[in-house]
Amino acid sequence: QVQLVESGGGLVQAGGSLRLSCAASGTDFRINNMGWYRQAPGPQRELVAAITRDGNTNYADFVKGRFTVSRDNAKNTVYLQMNSLKPEDTAVYYCNAAIMGLRPLSPFRDYWGQGTQVTVSS
Repeated sequence: QVQLVESGGGLVQAGGSLRLSCAASGTDFRINNMGWYRQAPGPQRELVAAITRDGNTNYADFVKGRFTVSRDNAKNTVYLQMNSLKPEDTAVYYCNAAIMGLRPLSPFRDYWGQGTQVTVSS
C-alpha cells in the first residue's frame, strides 16, 4: 500500500555533495520516525541518520558534521544532505519509516525504500 521512493543518488568526487530525498506515497497513513541506512558491499546495513516527526535528530558518529537529515511532513518526505563526501561513504542508501495505517486502522510498522546508489570517487 505505502511505498517509499528514494532519489538523488549518483556519482560524485570526494569532497562533493549530494542531497537524497525519500517520499512516501499511498493513502490513509501517518508517518512517525524516519531514517536513512546504508549498506556497502557486504551483509551489514548501518544507521546513518534518523529524525522524529517533531524534528529531533540523531546521527552516526561517522557522518556528524557532514550530513544533515530533515523532513517536510506536508510532503511526506525526508531528506539527507550529504556534504564533504568521502570514498568510504560509497553505499546503497535506504530510506526507512515507521508508518501507521488509518484506513484500515493498523499499528506502526517499518517500511523500506528500494535504495539509491551513492558512489564517491577519490
